[in-house]
Amino acid sequence: MVDSKRPARFTVLLPTEREGWHETLVQLLEPQGVQAVLAHSGREALDLIESTAIHAAVLDTAMPGLGGLQVIKLMREMRNRVPPPAILLTQRLTNSLLREALGMHVFSVLSKPVDFNLLLDALARLLRRYHEDRWPKES
Repeated sequence: MVDSKRPARFTVLLPTEREGWHETLVQLLEPQGVQAVLAHSGREALDLIESTAIHAAVLDTAMPGLGGLQVIKLMREMRNRVPPPAILLTQRLTNSLLREALGMHVFSVLSKPVDFNLLLDALARLLRRYHEDRWPKES
């Protein structure tokens, strides 16, 4: 993660994965000043979203406990905080899943295995759309 002496201005929630791709993504994001916060389960992701300034959430439909879509539904019900825009990852991308995710205003849906270029592009587009090419203000 980012050095605690130099706080990151953009924080991305990532699911931990058996395949370990999240570790590579953390190494790609850190030099850009992006802090990655890791969630081991859907419940942990939801807790982090409620307690931490998360600017983008990358969620997986197959997260332990609560899947990514369930986390997104519960995020939308939060009253004390605006939920971060979400990118959803899935092993099985179907028309039904895509319709459901887009109906819930998911920013992007990507197939697994993760293509880093597509995920980084989605994060860059999310930054432009939701943060107008500016880093969010430091807390």
